Amino acid sequence: MQAWSWDRYGPPDVLALKDVDVPGLAPDEVLVRVRAASVNPYDWRHLRAHPHLVRLGTGLRRPKPGLVLGADLAGVVERTGDAVTDLAPGDEVFGEVRMGAFAEAAAVPRDRLAVKPARLSFAQAAAVSMAAHTALQGLRDVGGIAAGQRVLVNGASGGVGTFAVQLARTFGAEVTGVCSTRNVELVRSLGADDVVDYTRADFTERAGRYDLLLDIVGDRSTRRLRRALTGRGTLVIVGGIASPRRGLLGPAGQMVRGAAVAPFVRQRIAHVGWKPNAADLGFLAGLMEKGEVTPVIDRTYPFADLPEAVRYVEGGHARGKVAVAF
Repeated sequence: MQAWSWDRYGPPDVLALKDVDVPGLAPDEVLVRVRAASVNPYDWRHLRAHPHLVRLGTGLRRPKPGLVLGADLAGVVERTGDAVTDLAPGDEVFGEVRMGAFAEAAAVPRDRLAVKPARLSFAQAAAVSMAAHTALQGLRDVGGIAAGQRVLVNGASGGVGTFAVQLARTFGAEVTGVCSTRNVELVRSLGADDVVDYTRADFTERAGRYDLLLDIVGDRSTRRLRRALTGRGTLVIVGGIASPRRGLLGPAGQMVRGAAVAPFVRQRIAHVGWKPNAADLGFLAGLMEKGEVTPVIDRTYPFADLPEAVRYVEGGHARGKVAVAF
């Protein structure tokens, strides 16, 4: 089969389409014939080894031989491991691997897969896992979102943000989204009650305070973000698309700074990564099947142009997600 791999750290040009073996299966894994994938900042950060900490998993000097890039995917079950009894060949699924999605087939742990909603295309389903998990777990599990709360999403037009705006509405919150001028109508169409154009106003200077602030961008200090919260409000830090592209910590730097402040303030400051799991994928699938949440796709690239898809996402201006069709 063919897969996109890399043998040195660098820009998307270092990606090469190679013939590789079809992966073997552990008892709890499913071999998925990939029909679509999506690109995340996670991918270009591993490609470039920014921040340097990612090298601990992929190789200190050079990437480990045989690594295949990509996390999010959707496709058709080809075969299952001996311990998997609730999926069968031909089932349409979506989910996530740690790496290996940018290939014609991938071995996926069963607990990172769910049945694809029938109303979604493969490209839409492939856009869900990493971004939607981050949004859901940030709002619900870390942020403790509740009906009637005032919630602000900083970075509302990106992959995580477009899911966060929609999910916050399903939880009954009053939602404010922050984005650039060109994305105001998009964010409003997703259900935001109010939209702040950051080129014209600073949400930390506005009247009114928020019960929950999900910061996806990382372009403001913890002190300024806290000014937008109520006295007992919660700040949830995702990591930051505006975080440094070099150095040791990268997106984790914002989390470390928040953790340093948290013990000394009344407001709650926490951070979220993402923990892909079948239960949350099933929950998201139910919302998408009812039309309450819909993935936003900026562009879809053919499999042969995957390096260009990574380059576009690295530019930082994608609206929603970028998909790759096989």
